[in-house]
Amino acid sequence: MPVVAAIGAQWGDEGKGKVVDMLAEQARYVVRFSGGDNAGHTVVNPLGEFKLRLTPSGIFHPETTSVIGNGVVLNPAVLNSEIDGLNARGIDTSRLIISDRANLIMPYHIALDGLEEEYLGNKAIGTTGRGIGPAFADKVARSGIRVGDLLNKDVLRERLKLALEFKNRLLTKVYGREPLSFDEIYEQYCAYADRWAPRITDTTAVLAAAVEKNEPILLEGAQGFLLDPDFGTYPF
Repeated sequence: MPVVAAIGAQWGDEGKGKVVDMLAEQARYVVRFSGGDNAGHTVVNPLGEFKLRLTPSGIFHPETTSVIGNGVVLNPAVLNSEIDGLNARGIDTSRLIISDRANLIMPYHIALDGLEEEYLGNKAIGTTGRGIGPAFADKVARSGIRVGDLLNKDVLRERLKLALEFKNRLLTKVYGREPLSFDEIYEQYCAYADRWAPRITDTTAVLAAAVEKNEPILLEGAQGFLLDPDFGTYPF
């Protein structure tokens, strides 16, 4: 340390989870900085076996702050399920913080992910169908909804209204499917906002301060180098 990155050099499944769990004991911060819930880490420790898709492996160390950074696209339902599962097994999750700049995976991302794969047929990319690609596409297009938007219900309402109007046109006009309900999605994400509010923060500032203090930071990579759209086996 002070800053170490664990990154897969292939397509994922290289055994990063075991390495990260070992290094996490030495870290003050463990940071998930990329990807989404399309791949998981299995951690085995004296507390048992744990399968994590979003939660950083530092969660098992009481002196370590676990950080979900701005490079992650975040499915709130998956994260809540992980937090609940960890809490049920006696793991303290109070030191988990979430970047206000991380983009959210929305129900329309998941719906469109599956429909796009179906449309491509035997030329499909082979996604996990979890909405990761469509969420990153919206992030690049600056039309995504971010975690920080949850903190202002009026902002969330306006951003969701604008996004859903366009996504529902795709669902109905291009794919011939039923539109998604604004009210259902809005209420669902307002509930996430209420639960997550104490965790949401400017993680960039938190980590910058840690670097200034020379505190050990572990960057926990997801997936692998060869999945990168610039340097990997594009388009697959």
